[in-house]
Amino acid sequence: MDNCCCKMKSTPRSEESQKLLQNRLNRMIGQLGGIKNMIDDNRYCGDILTQIAAVESALQNFGYIILQDHLETCVTDEIKNGSDTIIDETIDLIKKLK
Repeated sequence: MDNCCCKMKSTPRSEESQKLLQNRLNRMIGQLGGIKNMIDDNRYCGDILTQIAAVESALQNFGYIILQDHLETCVTDEIKNGSDTIIDETIDLIKKLK
């Protein structure tokens, strides 16, 4: 279990990967701020719901990117090291994403 990110509860990511993830997060934060402004401005409910759907979709896609990274790194490393307990953890994580 030399470099399994799951047991250490951290995942080393490249600078480029971190930047891409941060950019996605920043866009979602911006969208949430936009929703807050819409509520402050008493905007039409349908417009707010459309923005909420956009944020939910972006967050779901973000989760899938993190899950893919988890499968390609943590899960793979654990299985290569002969441990299959990671499978149960991963199934639980997938269920949380819906």
